[in-house]
Amino acid sequence: MAAAPRSERKRRTALKRHVLFVHGGREGAHEADEKPAASLRDALGAAYEVRSPKMPNEDRLEYEAWKEKIARELAVMDGKAVLVGHSLGASVLLKYLSEGEMQKPVAGLFLVASPYWGAKGWESEEYALPEAVASKLPEGPPVFLYHSRDDEVVPFAHLALHEAKLPQATVRGFDGRGHQFDDDLSEVARDIREVVSTVNDQTKERGDGS
Repeated sequence: MAAAPRSERKRRTALKRHVLFVHGGREGAHEADEKPAASLRDALGAAYEVRSPKMPNEDRLEYEAWKEKIARELAVMDGKAVLVGHSLGASVLLKYLSEGEMQKPVAGLFLVASPYWGAKGWESEEYALPEAVASKLPEGPPVFLYHSRDDEVVPFAHLALHEAKLPQATVRGFDGRGHQFDDDLSEVARDIREVVSTVNDQTKERGDGS
């Protein structure tokens, strides 16, 4: 069978929904988080392109450096981006989105095992969210929070702290999944598909190409 023309391949790529997965922050985090990223890629299927780049200095996170890397990744993505973060990557995405500097339109924000900076033992002005963070997020894109009760890295109590600050968020608690969620983000994939389906329906109603 002959290969599809280049124009056809480009069209197929453009039709894909782009997902940016941002890993956690410790030595070896990118490699460890490639497993949950792969599960997300497999669960979403060929209609999605999941990018999971290695962040700079993963073992000693500098917020500005990660934000710049995320901005560069978003710049080459078409359409509304789906943002997924695990652990420290989740908190970086949330902070970045709350600053109002992100130029890329966002379809949804999906945060897995995100630490709440400001909780006891987790104090850090560099990563802390602004006051009234819910009002600083873009209107429209839904926010999802996922956390396992047996998380051995980020206490499950952080989920409730995030929920209090983000009343618009959909919150999902799990049992027995640990910090890495057993390398299984199928539930996240299901929520992404539902959100993207809603976005697509809204786009058809408006008749635009978002």
